[in-house]
Amino acid sequence: QEAGDPTLAATVEAFRKALIDPDKATLDKLTMAELSYGHSSGLIQDKTAFEEALLSGASDFVSIDLTDQTMKVVGNTAWVRHKLSAVTNDGGKPGEAHLSVLLIWMKQKGQWKLLARQAVKIVSQ
Repeated sequence: QEAGDPTLAATVEAFRKALIDPDKATLDKLTMAELSYGHSSGLIQDKTAFEEALLSGASDFVSIDLTDQTMKVVGNTAWVRHKLSAVTNDGGKPGEAHLSVLLIWMKQKGQWKLLARQAVKIVSQ
C-alpha cells in the first residue's frame, strides 16, 4: 500500500493530525513558504491563508481518514495520492468531505515539506 520513504509516510500522518488539531508551529514546519493549497471548490490558498483558515476555525476538521494511499519519491521531491474522508465543522457548520487528494512534497534539510496540494470531490458512481 505504501512504498518509498517511511519518513514521507510519517510526515503525511503528521500533516493529517495537524489538519485536525492545528497549531502554527507545526503547520510552519510541515509546509513550504511557497505553498499552493488547492481546495475541491476551486479556492487556492497561499501558506498564510491556509494557516489562517485552520487556526481561525473557518476550516475545521473534526476527523480525517485517509485510504488508498500511494506515493512516489523522485529525488528530493515526492507525490502522495490518497482518498480523504472527513467530518468537518467549518465555521461551526457541520459537514462531510469526500476528496481525492494530490500532495507534492519537497525534502529540505532532511525534512519533507508540503509544496502543493490539490483536492477534487469524489463523485459517487
